Amino acid sequence: MLELNKSGTDRSGPGRLPAQGPGPDARPAADAPPTGDAAAERVPQRPYLIAGAILCALYFLYAYFQYSRFGSPSWDLGIFEQEVRAYAGFDAPVVDIKGPGYLILGDHFSPIVALLAPLYWIWPSAEALLFAQAALFALGAVIVGRTTQQLLGGRSGLCVTVAYGLSWGIQEAVKADFHEIAFAVPLLALVCRALLLKRYTAALLWSLPLVLVKEDLGATVAVVGFLLFVYGRRLQGALLAAFGVAAFVVTLMVLIPAASSAGTYDYWTKIDKNGEQDVSMLDSVLGVLDSSVKIEMLVFLIGITAFMALRSPLTLLIVPTLGWRLLSQDSNHWGMVWHYSAILMPVLFLALADGVRRSRDSHRPWLASYAKVAVPVAAAIAVAMTQHLPLRDLLRPETYRTDDARSQAARAALDAIPAGARVETDITLMAHLTSDRTVYWVGGAPGTAPDIVAINLDFGWSRPIQDPVAYAQQLHPEARYRLKHRGGSFVVMERTTPEPAEIPGARDD
Repeated sequence: MLELNKSGTDRSGPGRLPAQGPGPDARPAADAPPTGDAAAERVPQRPYLIAGAILCALYFLYAYFQYSRFGSPSWDLGIFEQEVRAYAGFDAPVVDIKGPGYLILGDHFSPIVALLAPLYWIWPSAEALLFAQAALFALGAVIVGRTTQQLLGGRSGLCVTVAYGLSWGIQEAVKADFHEIAFAVPLLALVCRALLLKRYTAALLWSLPLVLVKEDLGATVAVVGFLLFVYGRRLQGALLAAFGVAAFVVTLMVLIPAASSAGTYDYWTKIDKNGEQDVSMLDSVLGVLDSSVKIEMLVFLIGITAFMALRSPLTLLIVPTLGWRLLSQDSNHWGMVWHYSAILMPVLFLALADGVRRSRDSHRPWLASYAKVAVPVAAAIAVAMTQHLPLRDLLRPETYRTDDARSQAARAALDAIPAGARVETDITLMAHLTSDRTVYWVGGAPGTAPDIVAINLDFGWSRPIQDPVAYAQQLHPEARYRLKHRGGSFVVMERTTPEPAEIPGARDD
């Protein structure tokens, strides 16, 4: 169960008694591991930096070979590269994949992605984004591991580094390609670290940038403020909670609608619509646990911490994210796949460390005994689960083969598309084209008559495409196309009629 520390002080002054005596679960002062600056000096950095480098290499290796084999699972990597490319060119973040001239801040509010522009100047490719995400996830592991050792001592820090680094939330996010939540992972780790080490001002400061990562994280910032209030920093906590709520409301009600061509936040429909059927808020609330997929996700979220995260108030920080996911009518939000659980991992594993610290000298003998083995149990769970998770593919020789017939055919199709062309395509080639072409989603750019229509016939269309040229002209009846290249399942068609005088969403350079 959650236990809140209500002492309200960071430390006792010289010659002063603590505000309250130790509770039944408190650890004797003489035996407690050092915390704060003294503990930081005693915890070596090198083992965690090495562990972080290894994890970064594993994450990037997986993402790189998935990209090289044209295995991107969604259009998101292409979307984010178009966004970063725009920032790198000091342009508005227009993402044509979402629609010609589409301003991405009207979809999700993630201006923090602009921080990747300097990296993109050096490495103008989707691979740069994959590397950045790998580094940010690994940085989270370093923070979580070192903080755990400061709290618990021994080898617990490295065990938790392994448990976090191999956790299913992180691995599934790596598989899902790049997403803006990569920035939230180390930020939340730093927030939780500061709370556990009673550096409350630092916790406040580290939480502020979260509102620039994604629109829903203002609610998480409000929970940080609530924890500060409970821990005794009442003014700081109240101000931060108010800021988080205000940022949440203003972003969803003002900023995103102002940037959106529709003038609203599109994702409200994820809660109040199930397909074409309207769903009331009451039905959404009553249905938060109406699926075995949701229950399984919740069990595995807490189970990967050997259930010790339940002993820490830090677990409250996962409630806002879980809240909107469980209310959503979109089944993609419920389960253990995609990237949605990555931001929960640093919170849960530092809650594990806090839970163990609170339980080591519990008056309940069974709990005190379990606390002594909870950390290695969590590490064992992570290692055991990896055989069913993405990183297991790094042990398979076929992962490293990028010269198979499908990949060769895809590269030949890319070579047939000139740099600078306006291309309409599906997910398979998309992220490989966005660095030096204007890319549209197939069927999502009516009236543009792109220079090239490139499709993978094996993409998984609802109806098989028998005549690719006829399909291109069906998409763009204002233009005519001819077959330029065909190899394997990849077809490239080029426009033979003049370019339209006005192209929807086109920007004047």
